[in-house]
Amino acid sequence: MARPSAPGPLVLVQDLVNTLDLETGADTLATEEGRAAFGLREADVAAARALREALRAACLAHAGHGAPAEVAALGTLLARAPLVTTVDPADGSARLAPADPASLTARVAAAVARGSLDGSWQRLKVCEDETCRWAYYDRSPAGRGRWCSMEVCGARAKMRAYRARRVGE
Repeated sequence: MARPSAPGPLVLVQDLVNTLDLETGADTLATEEGRAAFGLREADVAAARALREALRAACLAHAGHGAPAEVAALGTLLARAPLVTTVDPADGSARLAPADPASLTARVAAAVARGSLDGSWQRLKVCEDETCRWAYYDRSPAGRGRWCSMEVCGARAKMRAYRARRVGE
């Protein structure tokens, strides 16, 4: 069973992190179609991959894992993405928007900023399974989800733990 997508603009972050399937090694950013989904040129792929892995590290930290140095890389990358405040003339509401809407990093920065304000950013996590690390949005009431799929990664982890306990008996 697949989990529902992240809310609002965080779906962009989730989709970017999930462009690499760690289990198979397939990287959709290596394809023209995969790059087009994010408005990238082939020359932009290295920077997009660095952003993807920095986002993965931050989402891993949201799940209670990861090294601070790896997470700090995201701050460095997003600092290069200027945002502007836009005001809706109809109701006066304000929001952060990318100064350059074509910039993937700026769009990600706006999504992270919005998610930080509404509390949704901390619930975007990556699967605890080291061979998976798929991004998912944790909709559990307590915010303690650990796997992208209980039926696959969660079941595998529980079976490994069960077998380890049986060996120790």
